[in-house]
Amino acid sequence: MRIGMLTGGGDCPGLNAVIRAVVHRADAAGDEVIGFRDGWRGPLKGASRPLNVADVAGILARGGTILGSSRTNPYAQGEGGADAVRATMAAQGVDALVAIGGEDTLGAAARLAADGVRVVGVPKTIDNDLAATDYTFGFDTAVHIATEAIDRLRTTAESHRRALVCEVMGRHAGWIALHAGMAGGANAIIIPERPFTVGRVCDWVNSCFRNEYAPVIVVSEGAVPDGGDELLAAGGTDAFGHRRLGGVGTWLADEIERETGAESRAVVLGHIQRGGTPTAYDRVLATRFGVQAMAALHDGESGVMVALRGTDIVRVSLDEATAELKTVPTTRLDEAEVFFG
Repeated sequence: MRIGMLTGGGDCPGLNAVIRAVVHRADAAGDEVIGFRDGWRGPLKGASRPLNVADVAGILARGGTILGSSRTNPYAQGEGGADAVRATMAAQGVDALVAIGGEDTLGAAARLAADGVRVVGVPKTIDNDLAATDYTFGFDTAVHIATEAIDRLRTTAESHRRALVCEVMGRHAGWIALHAGMAGGANAIIIPERPFTVGRVCDWVNSCFRNEYAPVIVVSEGAVPDGGDELLAAGGTDAFGHRRLGGVGTWLADEIERETGAESRAVVLGHIQRGGTPTAYDRVLATRFGVQAMAALHDGESGVMVALRGTDIVRVSLDEATAELKTVPTTRLDEAEVFFG
């Protein structure tokens, strides 16, 4: 076979491990691999590069993606959709695609599969919000980065007796905030799944100061004040219609200082969570996903995504994987709330 591969959406640690695994597995089977550049823009525009074992040497530990990425939507007006993708595949002799991405990239892959394009998906997102898989690669690395930041923030918060708010990524799902907050001993964790009140947060802040330590609050970028709305950053929407979020951390720090009188500061981790070297866990998971995606193609599969269930890699339909987001259950936040204040 001749296999095309792309990485779409936001980058995350572990993408290169998947690319490396696909290329090595293809080489062992006598297949060819070409990498499409910049997500779905590659197969839409015909931008590609050949990939062999020498091309992927040394990339296992590298963050980002050697293929580049974008938030291009093949079904956006004027992009051409399945017809444009099929035309490029035919012109370049590509038999099937491996699409590595999150809800948007794999949602497009599901539509393409329904339109007759042969495609297998690999789940990646630091948000860990894809249904049908226990974990996505990139999440573990993001949690480690956020946890280290919380550890560092605590020492400076205590030195100055300040309240520090750490804003992490998480548009609709608070998995990063939950895991990093619990690992870092956060005094409050605020996530999109549960609207919050400033008064409740200030109660936790005051409790911390009464007990002679400075509070660190972790908040997801998509967290919503009770009765309010998401806080938006400048820039409108992306190609999939998502509004760009930003500012809840700074807003909350200002409210805490106004309500409690305690000096408060906000730190926004932003794209720091996406960058750098993937953890060992993410390297192994991404590698296994790449190997099993190739196995699915060799078994004649299409319209499926490889997924982690327990310790096993299984295959699920792309429709199931992208039907809804995996959000944090209330019970998980209840466990964390034992340590608030």
